[in-house]
Amino acid sequence: MIAIIDYGMGNLFSVEKAFVKLGAEVVVTSDPEVILSAEKVVLPGVGAFGDCMNNLTECGMIDVIHTVIERGTPFIGICLGMQVLFEGSEEDPGVKGLGVFPGIVRKIVAPELKIPQMGWNSLEFAADSPLFLNMPAEPYVYFVHSYHAVPEDSGIITAVVDYGGPVTAAVGRGNVQAVQFHPEKSSTLGLAMLANFKEMKR
Repeated sequence: MIAIIDYGMGNLFSVEKAFVKLGAEVVVTSDPEVILSAEKVVLPGVGAFGDCMNNLTECGMIDVIHTVIERGTPFIGICLGMQVLFEGSEEDPGVKGLGVFPGIVRKIVAPELKIPQMGWNSLEFAADSPLFLNMPAEPYVYFVHSYHAVPEDSGIITAVVDYGGPVTAAVGRGNVQAVQFHPEKSSTLGLAMLANFKEMKR
């Protein structure tokens, strides 16, 4: 069973619908016991970094997420759900993130381009990821964001995208994978990435 964390933010319906289309047993929930017993866990997110962390705290999800990750349960963060895995963000200075990955989320610097990046762009793979198994080179995926993660350890970056320079598009280490783009809105290839997550082993 795949648990999608419901903390009052995120494209919950779109993500749920994508997994249902893949034939997965999926539940949208804020119940810690359900999340902790799930075979895989999804943290979606849309909105502001500070609001997200506030909602996660109020829903009692901080310790639950850390426990899920420490147990080795396959975990994916999507969009803002990726950003909050880091220590903080320029969007809301002083607000602590989950700190799963050392590093800060920074505003995209692209003077000649519109911010936010909104629309389709092609990925450049930087390292192996279970999400990208059997993917064609430079797949197009859908983005909506003004900020991107800048990890202390660049080795966790699994994909970048060119938007006025390299912008972090995906990171991963072990059972924790995360993407800045929206696989649930990225057509066939996005669904294939979610299918790869569905098949991830502990």
